[in-house]
Amino acid sequence: MRVSKLPAMATTPSRAPTPKSLILNLLLAAHGAPLSASDAVNSASLFGIRENSVRVALVRLSATGMIQSCGRGAYVLGPQAASMAEDLSRWRHAEERLCEWSGAWLMVSTAGLGRSDRGPLRQRERALALLGFRAVSEQLYLRPDNFAGHAAAARERLHKLGLDAQAPVFVATELDDDLDRRARHLWHGSALSQGYARTRAKLDAWLATSHQLDTETAARESYLLGNDAIRQLVFDPLLPEPLVDVAARQEFHRAVVAFDAAGQGVWRMLLPSLRTASTEPAVPA
Repeated sequence: MRVSKLPAMATTPSRAPTPKSLILNLLLAAHGAPLSASDAVNSASLFGIRENSVRVALVRLSATGMIQSCGRGAYVLGPQAASMAEDLSRWRHAEERLCEWSGAWLMVSTAGLGRSDRGPLRQRERALALLGFRAVSEQLYLRPDNFAGHAAAARERLHKLGLDAQAPVFVATELDDDLDRRARHLWHGSALSQGYARTRAKLDAWLATSHQLDTETAARESYLLGNDAIRQLVFDPLLPEPLVDVAARQEFHRAVVAFDAAGQGVWRMLLPSLRTASTEPAVPA
């Protein structure tokens, strides 16, 4: 596993988490239950993070609204994190949001949108990346129209993630041969398919030998491996056949779900907050 489902809050692949990312990921795993400062400190110690660094991170996250106090030395996700966390935690059900591809394309035009304000620009680019859009020209982004709900569903989610409200989101059909060919080569489909198989094999190999590990080692390794795997899923463009091997992606998805469940079991043995979380409702949107 790992306790993370939020790429904005996730760590650089295969590296120890920052205090900020670890705290946010643990809160996501807590499913709405409070995380104690002592659990955050104890978790951070597994990665060589000092107590003072954790407490500074708690103060800074609280000041920005990413977390909020819910009692003495206890925290839950704050208003600045809850909505994004709810959306990105839907990785478990990603395949359910897809439909057959007719060959049409979802399009987003950014013509006329400002580029001088870095904050909205970063939000726009992040929203487009999370839904797998790629730039086919300077101000035109596209992806296969294989989302259930098509343009309406994509528009709603893009705006929720930070795309400018005035940005047109629409479906295009019958592209000319040159544009259609260029569109189909915006993604490295073979690399994506190979990545599914490679990460799945890594997760399966860890699960096969994890019973030999002590609890702290298993918690540390499962966090790092699972964090990378879930980040890979969250940012996957969810392309249809023939652009990727859909069966390989589905097997990868099932492997990540199983790995995450196993890893969370390890972490529940370590942290009282996560043991309590197993009976708590999910974080509300």
